[in-house]
Amino acid sequence: MVRRLRRDARGVTALEFALAAPVMLLIMAVLLELGLAYYVQAVLTGTINAAGRDSSLQSAQTSTTTIDSQVTTRIQHVVPWATVSFSRRNYTDFTNVGQPEVFTDSNKNGQYDQGECFNDANGNGVWDADMGKTGLGGANDVVLYTVTVNYTALFGFSSMLGLPTNMTASASTILRNQPFATQTVRTVTQIC
Repeated sequence: MVRRLRRDARGVTALEFALAAPVMLLIMAVLLELGLAYYVQAVLTGTINAAGRDSSLQSAQTSTTTIDSQVTTRIQHVVPWATVSFSRRNYTDFTNVGQPEVFTDSNKNGQYDQGECFNDANGNGVWDADMGKTGLGGANDVVLYTVTVNYTALFGFSSMLGLPTNMTASASTILRNQPFATQTVRTVTQIC
């Protein structure tokens, strides 16, 4: 009887499928998740480049809501459950993008400490690690336009595989507003 069972191949295919199917499905799910992440990043990058160009035009001074709405719509065509957030910071020139406000390093430790004098470039009265002002700025100002997309993973078991359950994609573009007027001169105040 044992010999006959060893030679009987009926059901082997079903057994092999039962062993291989979970692994194959897991690989497919991971590939879909990673593919979606790359696709969202690609769509976001293309969309922000187009939106950044639109926001640098003179007519954009009153239509940032429209531009943000267009970006949100394009992203939500890919990931309908995503939340999209926007950030615009403006600078007088490209060299200032992402730079801290200048300060006097009294104790020579290489970082700003409370009470040290600094040049308040953005007019908010406190030292900032980024001297940019919030918003689009004006004519000839340089704008850092950043869009961040947050969405939950397609599959709930992502965390068991070491993948995050909340996915984030972010893209930025830097551009100069068109010279539709004279650039506003910013007053830098030293605060001690």
